[in-house]
Amino acid sequence: MSQIFPFHGVLYDQAIVGSIKEVVAPPYDIIDAVGQRQLHDRHPHNIIRMELGLEQTGDSPAHNRYTRAAATLQTWIKEGVLKRDSQPAVYYHTIEYSPPYSAPDAPRKVLRGFLALAKLEALDSGHIYPHENTRAAAKTDRLNLIEACRANFSPIWSLYSDPAGAMIRLLETATKGTPAKYDFQDDAGCRECLWAVTDEAVLKHMRELMQSKPLFIADGHHRYETALNYQKLRRQQPGSPTGLQPYDSVLMLLTPLEDPGLTVLPTHRVATTPLPPSDQIAQLLRNMFDFQEFPFSPSTQAQVRQQFLTAVRTEGQHVPVFGLVRQGDDRYFKLTLKPVYRPSIKASPRTKLDVSLLQQLIVTKLCPTQQEQEAILYTKDDHEALDWVAKGTGSGALLLNATKVSEVQAVAAAGERMPHKSTYFYPKPLTGLVLNVMNE
Repeated sequence: MSQIFPFHGVLYDQAIVGSIKEVVAPPYDIIDAVGQRQLHDRHPHNIIRMELGLEQTGDSPAHNRYTRAAATLQTWIKEGVLKRDSQPAVYYHTIEYSPPYSAPDAPRKVLRGFLALAKLEALDSGHIYPHENTRAAAKTDRLNLIEACRANFSPIWSLYSDPAGAMIRLLETATKGTPAKYDFQDDAGCRECLWAVTDEAVLKHMRELMQSKPLFIADGHHRYETALNYQKLRRQQPGSPTGLQPYDSVLMLLTPLEDPGLTVLPTHRVATTPLPPSDQIAQLLRNMFDFQEFPFSPSTQAQVRQQFLTAVRTEGQHVPVFGLVRQGDDRYFKLTLKPVYRPSIKASPRTKLDVSLLQQLIVTKLCPTQQEQEAILYTKDDHEALDWVAKGTGSGALLLNATKVSEVQAVAAAGERMPHKSTYFYPKPLTGLVLNVMNE
């Protein structure tokens, strides 16, 4: 069902750039303007100069951050800053990390996966499943970049099912006793390791194992749809060649669904437009939800906040539970969906999701217009959401529990899409570890 290919990865030459840590970057869509500038200033060869270059005064259709990215790529290849591996490989990648917001003494986890090219398939093919809706502006930006550079700088992160762990066992055996190409600690404190696997027998076995496995996109929906759009544009060009071309595949990090190192964080909503008073909110929602108040004073706020968050997380493991706080109110609210309003066992996987229930039953009532919903901020951090409200950045916060990996799989396999900003898979693969520069 899925076709993966080893490829001649393009990697930084650390003899020229120094530590790989200084030239990689987080995924483009979690970099704000300050982070973009910091990465740009950090190192003259940081990947940000191609992945998310700065706009400049006087930019035009002929000269802009996309054309600069393309020129930079060619210059760095010509100067040897970036070098193409001589042998086709898949790249075994591990990320050792402490889960965000875990206790200081909690054990570290290790995410295991591999970087390879995956053959592009239509999203209704039954081979590759998306789970989240996308927005047009981001796809236009990414299409401009791939058209200019003809390269993938960052991997799409996809999941496959392998309960027996055959793929990772194969990779661990192939790399045992071999020094990693990269072994460093990134800015988030994660230990990042990467090995190139070039043994032809291992690569053949991997391709055979993957053929029976559908892929579920965890992160990078915009980039995947952009790759499909780019493929379509290239195929429409006069005299386009037949047979498999470089633009028929895309760079992916592939991780087992069952990997204990996989973490999914919630994506909380923070409204920035005016909300009704708390008592009016209660009137709007009390028919469907049981409310529990957590009143606090300045001296008890920290303690009460922890009690409130613990209650939302604990009860939310079994039934749909949400947290709510409104700016200027000295109460946190725990909202538990009443049994009569909970989705039936026959409901679609999408309907059963907490994030779908939150959107349908709460967000649409408190932020009824599209303009209000587009003004919502998102964060994976409970405390950041509550702090934004306390400081006046937001008018109210809506907290929810993380979507389970099994729920993502069920939604995708049913051919459905989750609401926008439903999941935050962690840890995100870095940009710049291995590039797929299309050799055409």
